[in-house]
Amino acid sequence: MKWSVLTLVGADQQGIVAAVSNILFEAGCQLAEASMMRLGGNFAIMLRVRHGTDQDIAALLAPVTRSMNLHLHLDEDVAAAVHHIEPDVHITVYGADRAGIVAQVTGVLAEAGLNIIDLETAVGGESDRPIYIMSIEGNAKLGIDKLASALQSLGDDIEVNLTPIDTLRG
Repeated sequence: MKWSVLTLVGADQQGIVAAVSNILFEAGCQLAEASMMRLGGNFAIMLRVRHGTDQDIAALLAPVTRSMNLHLHLDEDVAAAVHHIEPDVHITVYGADRAGIVAQVTGVLAEAGLNIIDLETAVGGESDRPIYIMSIEGNAKLGIDKLASALQSLGDDIEVNLTPIDTLRG
């Protein structure tokens, strides 16, 4: 058995997740972490899948990728054993939608030691005054205080909320 990372992208349509997951289930594959979402008029799937070394995942999914006009990309997983990293901080960012806001914010966070685990963005507000919204979960390798200090450098035109995540395991 081996792990692969599967990416599928195509026009948003009903039944993509059901069709893909059913084929993988029937082939005896194991699904792990997944991110599936609508992006504009498209739907994207990123998925870790465990399968037999002799299984051709692209061939298994070919009937669905053809019928639903999906683009498939498959990579071998880079880690045989995954060490799950828990997020310890949640950051929300609101700012005027402009070129470079993601690069600016994530650059500051990377310099302050944040390992981004999940990042989602959206555009809200009015069409003549759009607001860019980022929701970020990550692991503060150098501490949350270092992140808080670094985020102050973003300026007054960007609002940032930094919230520690306390995960309890029982």
